[in-house]
Amino acid sequence: MKRAVVIGAGFGGLALAIRLQSAGIETTILEKRDKPGGRAYHWVRDGFTFDAGPTVITDPDCLEQLWALSGRRLADDVTLMPVMPFYRLNWPDGTNFDYSNDEASLRAEIAKLNPADVAGYAKFLDFSAEMYREGYVKLGTTAFLDFKSMITSAPALMKAQAWRSVYSMVSSFVKNEKLREALSFHTLLVGGNPMKTSSIYALIHKLEKDGGVWFAKGGTNALISGMVTHFERLGGVLRLNDAVAEIETQGDKVTGVRTASGWHGAVDAVASNADIVHSYRDLMPHSPRAQRAARSLTRKSFSPSLFVLHFGIKGTWPGIPHHMILFGPRYAGLLKDIYDHGVLSEDFSLYLHHPTVTDPSLAPEGCSTFYALAPVPHTGKFPADWDGTVGEMLKERILDEIERRLIPDIRSRIVTQFHYTPNDFTRDLNAHMGSAFSLEPTLMQSAYFRVHNRDDAIPNLYFTGAGTHPGAGIPGVVGSAKATAALMLQDLR
Repeated sequence: MKRAVVIGAGFGGLALAIRLQSAGIETTILEKRDKPGGRAYHWVRDGFTFDAGPTVITDPDCLEQLWALSGRRLADDVTLMPVMPFYRLNWPDGTNFDYSNDEASLRAEIAKLNPADVAGYAKFLDFSAEMYREGYVKLGTTAFLDFKSMITSAPALMKAQAWRSVYSMVSSFVKNEKLREALSFHTLLVGGNPMKTSSIYALIHKLEKDGGVWFAKGGTNALISGMVTHFERLGGVLRLNDAVAEIETQGDKVTGVRTASGWHGAVDAVASNADIVHSYRDLMPHSPRAQRAARSLTRKSFSPSLFVLHFGIKGTWPGIPHHMILFGPRYAGLLKDIYDHGVLSEDFSLYLHHPTVTDPSLAPEGCSTFYALAPVPHTGKFPADWDGTVGEMLKERILDEIERRLIPDIRSRIVTQFHYTPNDFTRDLNAHMGSAFSLEPTLMQSAYFRVHNRDDAIPNLYFTGAGTHPGAGIPGVVGSAKATAALMLQDLR
């Protein structure tokens, strides 16, 4: 049997390992942390279960495919629960907008903001559907290894006006500013600035409309657990608490992997789901090719980081939906502060996750689990004292905002709380500059211009996850695994 090692047990690594093991490749996953999941890690504290994220599951079919490879079903190991509305968007003036794929309800919500934009939304939906066909169905699981493959896609990109931003395209269809924000914020879920991210990413709207938004019973961690169960049932091996020390090379070929514990594996191929800069710079210190690649990558633009406040509180809140976006007073200006200026603004926008409204088992009886997430600059732009005064200050400001807009007596209800900062992304995930989503998904850092699924000079070194094509988000990293698996299986024949 051929042998492969996958570095990192995040969604991309697990999805790739399942595909390899299903095809008869003897596969071992090496994971630094005590639990699998990567960015989908979780904690259990004082009876509350907290998912680190991601928490929005879309396109469940991309997951179903992993079980179908061996004649099983996703439902054998995971229960997915529908979330409705997908998100409630809330603005400081008290305006609410419930976003879903219920066509009549969504059009009614649009009409409340601006009746004239209902027709414009229909045109945007057509545009989103075209982007979904071109950008996701056709290209989402196809590896871009040479520029010719990019040129082949050029006509579709030109037709989509891919040089324009999502926000710009949305604005060409609808006029109400709140609706423009409602139809463009999705790129933030994959690390992209709506003002700069290519219009191709408008496909996310169609992706959600067709596939729905889901949550795994027990939390996103239950989906990770189900993937591990399926992988190990196929005969795969997962090693936890064993960080990779080095990807060994001889000439232009990977020969083995050595871990911090002293474990060593001779391999036919290695695929990294770890941070891309870390993979090249730190794990391949003796490879000139890897060091050149690392230097090149550090000159690229990386997505922002996140500040995530987790809290478990007394009381239940049926009026607060599973997902909320609490917009701040600024949209474009705030994004410019985060992405361009690298400053921590006085104002912010929040993504509020309230899983116990869908699955009460994630908190003790009569209690609720929440997290509030604020995009913040990565540490390359804002090297702050996140472990000290800055982290504490932002935590208090977030609680103030939730207290003002949703839960007036929140502080008296808190049972347990903790926060996760850009420094934690660096410590726990080896994330370059604490970036939460790896490379920023701009047009010139997408497809062929992103890290390739197979290294150009080391033919048995591969990548999966947020840093490679097609990018971040559960469908993105699971799609990257499909593209990478196709290359590996062809090469390992």
